[in-house]
Amino acid sequence: MDTEILKFVEDCEKNLTSIFKHYDKMCLINQEKVLNAFRNNNVGLHHFNGTTGYGYDDIGREMIGKVYAEVFGGEAGVASPLISCGSQAVSMALFGLLKSGDTMLSITGKPYDTLDATIFGENNGGFKDYNISYHQIDMIGSKINIEKVCEYVEKNLPKVIFIQRSRGYEFRKSLSVYYIGEVVQKLKQISPNSFIVVDNCYGEFLEEVEPCTVGADVCVGSLTKNPGGGIAPCGGYVVGTKRAVELITARFTSPSLHTEVGSYENGYRLIFQGLFLGPHVTNQAIKGAYLIGEVMDKLGFTVIPKSDEISYDIVKTIKFNSKEELIDFVRIIQKYSPVDSNALPVPWMRSGYGHEIIMGAGTFVQGATMELSCDAPIKEPYYGQVQGGLTYEHVKLVAMQIALRYWH
Repeated sequence: MDTEILKFVEDCEKNLTSIFKHYDKMCLINQEKVLNAFRNNNVGLHHFNGTTGYGYDDIGREMIGKVYAEVFGGEAGVASPLISCGSQAVSMALFGLLKSGDTMLSITGKPYDTLDATIFGENNGGFKDYNISYHQIDMIGSKINIEKVCEYVEKNLPKVIFIQRSRGYEFRKSLSVYYIGEVVQKLKQISPNSFIVVDNCYGEFLEEVEPCTVGADVCVGSLTKNPGGGIAPCGGYVVGTKRAVELITARFTSPSLHTEVGSYENGYRLIFQGLFLGPHVTNQAIKGAYLIGEVMDKLGFTVIPKSDEISYDIVKTIKFNSKEELIDFVRIIQKYSPVDSNALPVPWMRSGYGHEIIMGAGTFVQGATMELSCDAPIKEPYYGQVQGGLTYEHVKLVAMQIALRYWH
């Protein structure tokens, strides 16, 4: 271990003392919230058991939905390994709420790339095939253009108003739940029958409240991100009002079944346990993201958010000077991963994206961005998105390798 590099990284750590205290406080608040949800619903060992076939009377499936609903402030919820990922959960929610002739308005600009085929595709089962309209209003920096949004909503009364809490591949800050709450209250006064849907990916457990707590009708996310605690093997969740969840679960299974069926023979222990670990692992990840961000900032790179700014997701965005520099960074993440450290990440056309993507993620759960990873589109400007980290110590060791590589 290079003592000069260690001192440099530890000096960066000292600069983060205040921000770390803030997230320690958030972690404690959210751990209590999760613990209470388990206790209030009397979670027991028998809820971990799996079922087969139709899964009638699957008490584990029913219980995990109740616990998720309480944790995320909804009236009802479904959290299931049968939802393959966050993108499916979002798409499922949208198709559950939108019918032919309806409009979805995105007020945070274009959603994440993996929704492109859903919104813009043709002859693929997307919006256009179902005569669903789409409109977006771009943000002004890191703020929602609330004046323009309110004007559009008052005139058009869209069926769904969509908010993406994290930044995707945009070089902006993520959104606070409290800020989202302010926007929701204004929009509900104008169009109370619009469903407000929040893509909650990467943001869970970083504030005292979640989107449904402040008035959103639906919040959606992935179990291989924050709420899976790094051990949920797969899955996604939808939480919201009883009516919204009822409509969405009709698309999860069928209109005659909703959540009455659905089996998972492997059982639900890892999903329950992952949720319980979620606040702690999220705290490890956010601290690690700040450390890498501070290291890169001190090495001369542009980073969002800065070390003295509160982040509302676990992502740290770094701007690189060239394609080669970006690829090199991603390969460092892969090289110092616990799994597949000998793999060499290369850009490729990944399903759901309109351009080449590179990802460094040597993870126990394939592609889990709750584990330390970095992914980026190969296009100018060259932004890398660093996220995850099961343990802060692992991220610190990787930060030292990053500092060693870019030390001048």
